[in-house]
Amino acid sequence: MKKTSILLVATAVLSLVLASLVIGCSDKDTGKLKVVTSTALIASIVERIGDDHVDVVNIIPPAQCPGHFDLKPGDIQKLADADLFLLHGWQGEKFSEDLIASADNPDLTVVKINVQGNWMTPSVQAQATDQIADTLCQIDAENCSTYRQSAAGYKNIVEAKGKAIEARIASANLSSINVLCSDQQAGFLVWTGLNVVATYGEPDSLTPQVVAGLVDQGREANVTLIIDNLQSGQDAGEGIAGELGCRRIVLSNFPGGFDDTETWEKAIDRNIELILDAVTP
Repeated sequence: MKKTSILLVATAVLSLVLASLVIGCSDKDTGKLKVVTSTALIASIVERIGDDHVDVVNIIPPAQCPGHFDLKPGDIQKLADADLFLLHGWQGEKFSEDLIASADNPDLTVVKINVQGNWMTPSVQAQATDQIADTLCQIDAENCSTYRQSAAGYKNIVEAKGKAIEARIASANLSSINVLCSDQQAGFLVWTGLNVVATYGEPDSLTPQVVAGLVDQGREANVTLIIDNLQSGQDAGEGIAGELGCRRIVLSNFPGGFDDTETWEKAIDRNIELILDAVTP
């Protein structure tokens, strides 16, 4: 065999070996904790405190209501490959039981982050951060110190953002603004200081009788603002606002619900901007 032919064969063999090594490396387990989350509320916190030790995959799109989510085959595969599944355990997450069963992953740990209240409020966001950090530490003790440190840093950010917003809205006299709102926004709006006169549910619960009652309450209390929730019927209060002749805005309960709001800080800032724009003469 000529030297040229030998060289070509050797080069080809070497290329195959290198290719196999590259493929092997790309398929190799990164060693990161594979976490699947039910919503962007949980995912955003895991990403913030997990640093480089976690791979996070979220299931429900941030602008979609958990109660109206339809599973896809790809969602089952996400859970089949995961180490940890974090969910809220809300009634709207009933799909989770079928999802867990379909994934058939005996190595999967399922944990419900049982935090009550609206996660957009600073105190609830901080409480959720603690619970998620606790869970990550239980599953991945080796990196617990990192999770704890990152959680403490993030909670400082949450506290500072909350104080900054409180200072910003102090002069707006929001307690004098009477509102009707989605029941999914009530906790957050009370935190801002707005006076919540009454709440309503999703669009399919707003029968003519319910709407008439809300309109009567609105007129009696001189309601000047209707606030809908993006994820649970962003047009739910449109008819009520029309009857009362008042302004209506839509807020989000999840990071990423609106464009450029992928973090909790950006999401809460957007909500506050929408409120202040609506109440400013």
